[in-house]
Amino acid sequence: MRLIVGLGNPGADYSNSRHNVGFLCINRLARRHGMALKGQQGRARTGIGEIGGEAVVLAKPQTYVNNSGESVSMLLDRLTLDPDDLIVIYDDFSLPLGKMRIRRGGGSGGHNGMKSIIASLGSQEFPRIRVGIGRPASGGAPNGKVATSATTYVLGDFTPEERALVNEVTSTVSDAVDCIFTEGIEVAMNRFNSLVAPSL
Repeated sequence: MRLIVGLGNPGADYSNSRHNVGFLCINRLARRHGMALKGQQGRARTGIGEIGGEAVVLAKPQTYVNNSGESVSMLLDRLTLDPDDLIVIYDDFSLPLGKMRIRRGGGSGGHNGMKSIIASLGSQEFPRIRVGIGRPASGGAPNGKVATSATTYVLGDFTPEERALVNEVTSTVSDAVDCIFTEGIEVAMNRFNSLVAPSL
């Protein structure tokens, strides 16, 4: 069994925010593989099913992004899994909107949710998929509002124009996850890390 966690903040106020792209990817995976995200365990909303013939739990922590480690560590304990069995999907504004990158492990890159997970697990050696959300345009966010901080930007909503790219990248992330399960992470990294980000 493997655990796939998408990071985001619970509640309708955050449902379309850039910080919630991990949740959006989990929703897409659940639809593709017919999993209902109706379970509740480890302070997360969960769904159980199969990908590539392997049992998998999809999870959307309800602890808010900055405390994601609490949920992830509880889920790994309950499922008797190791960090190697975990895949975390999360937003990264150092990547262009629509770009994704798979890594076997590494640091947090300044992402508070990843900092929390690494601290809770005592390890940074677990696979992750970074999903680009882009940076605000010079002088403000793409929607024309002034972006006073990184927090303001990541908690802001995707614009209607950006949503088209988000739909595209969540589908690509699902393809990448399928590839990891059926062909391995090395093949997935070679195939998907080289993809060029689509443009608005």
